[in-house]
Amino acid sequence: MRMSTWIRQHLAALRALLVLTVITGIVYPIAVFAIAHLPGLDENAEGSLIERDGELVGSSLIGQSFTDAGGEALGQYFQSRPSAAGDGYDPLATAASNLGPEDVVDSAARPSLLTTVCARSKEVGDREGVDGARQFCTKGGVGAVLSVIGPRDANGDVSQPVQVVSVNELCPARPFLTTFRGVAVECAKEGEDYSVGRIVPILGDAPAEAAVPADAVTASGSGLDPHISPEYAALQVERVAKARAITATQVREVLAAHTDGRTLGFLGEPRVNVVELNLELDARYPFEG
Repeated sequence: MRMSTWIRQHLAALRALLVLTVITGIVYPIAVFAIAHLPGLDENAEGSLIERDGELVGSSLIGQSFTDAGGEALGQYFQSRPSAAGDGYDPLATAASNLGPEDVVDSAARPSLLTTVCARSKEVGDREGVDGARQFCTKGGVGAVLSVIGPRDANGDVSQPVQVVSVNELCPARPFLTTFRGVAVECAKEGEDYSVGRIVPILGDAPAEAAVPADAVTASGSGLDPHISPEYAALQVERVAKARAITATQVREVLAAHTDGRTLGFLGEPRVNVVELNLELDARYPFEG
C-alpha cells in the first residue's frame, strides 16, 4: 500500500514536471519569439540596430562617443552625455561610477566626482561659448574644497584654524581663495594627507542654475544612455551649424525631428537621441571639413 502511494505521488510529480516543461520551456518561449517578430515589434526585438548603406552603424538604444582619436570632441557632431561604461558606451561593461556626493577630494589614483563634474562643466562651457562655472567648483575646473586644520569644537567645527589647504589644487597652483577665517589658504603638496582637517566644500559665487546642464557633466546609471536633454542639445546648435557651414535654423529643424516628449505624455523627460540626430545631419548636411 505504501509503495503504491509512493508511485502515484511520483507519477503525479513527473506529469507536472513534463507539463510545466512544455509550457514554460517550449510554448512560452516560442510565443514570445513569435510576438516579438510581429511587424512593428521586430526592430526592437533585434536590438533596434541602425544601418546606413548596408553597414551597421549602431543602435538607437546605445549611445556613442563622437570624438577623435585623442578624445577631443568633433565639432560637427552633437556630443553625448559622459559614460562610465568601460572606455565609454561599452555594452560589456555597462555600469555607473558608483561615486556619490561626498566624493569631493582628489586622490593620486583618480580625480574626485566633484572635480570630474567641474572639469566637464568647464570643458563644455569653453567648447560651446557659455559660462561653465558651477557651484563648489574653482574657475580652473576642480572641486573647490578646503581642509581646515585646527582644534575642533563640540560640533566638529574649526573656529580658529591653524592651517587651511585647497586640497584639489596642487602646488604651485594659486588657491582659489586667498584666506579662510583669517588664515592664508595654501596649495596642496603632492603626497601629503590632509584628511586630519575638516573637509569644507566652498559654494562660491556661481549661479544656482548653471549654464551647462547636469546631463552634460554626469554619466547615466547604465553608461549607455543614447539621449541628452533638449537643453544640452540647444547649447550645441551654433557650434554644429558653424562646423557644417549651415545655418542654426537648419540644425534646429533636424534637432526638432529627433526630440521626443515624455513617454505617454507624463513619464520621464523630453529627450534627444544623439546617435540618430548625428546620422540625420550626416545624411542631409555632410561635413566637408
